[in-house]
Amino acid sequence: MGINLQKGQRVDLTKGNAGLNKIKVGLGWDPVGQTKSGGFLGGLFSSNRSAGRDVDCDSSVLMLQDDRIVAGDDVVYFGKLTSKCGSVIHSGDNLTGDGAGDDEVITVELGAVPAQYNKLVFVVNIYDAAGRNQHFGMIQNAYIRVYDDKTGNELIRYNLSDDYSNLTTLVCGEIYRHGNEWKFAAIGNGTNDVKLGDVVRRYQ
Repeated sequence: MGINLQKGQRVDLTKGNAGLNKIKVGLGWDPVGQTKSGGFLGGLFSSNRSAGRDVDCDSSVLMLQDDRIVAGDDVVYFGKLTSKCGSVIHSGDNLTGDGAGDDEVITVELGAVPAQYNKLVFVVNIYDAAGRNQHFGMIQNAYIRVYDDKTGNELIRYNLSDDYSNLTTLVCGEIYRHGNEWKFAAIGNGTNDVKLGDVVRRYQ
């Protein structure tokens, strides 16, 4: 059984999990008024408020050095699926989020993350949120989870239960070094950033 976290909580990820190296991170939710069986992030079917168009959500990973973005190569997203070092791999863009299972998944090989990176931040933003007049108040049951790539066992789950109405980006969680171990922090903060570049600038 994985650990269920609340906003602001932090938990050891590798300590106590001997041999854990490769993990997968998925984020998911349902459109308001609809229910999907375990669908992961990628996109949402539209509600009446989204003017009949899908809400296309994009996941990204910011690889920080001393809590800062140092280079453009340190952002992994649908347009750049693999980090320069090869330790972080994005499964690719999912435009609709249709169906059960993992729509977008981030694979992280912890032992291969170069030593200069102290933190990996997982964010989700709505593509063309301003143009489509869409926001995260149109979703429900949002969550981020971490599971063991080898066994499939869920290690951590954090349900993002705040009211994110009128917000267009979610900083869901982060994995960071603590000595020789890795920890996970449940963040769950929403912002009005409308593009990934706006999010990146917050960490420069």
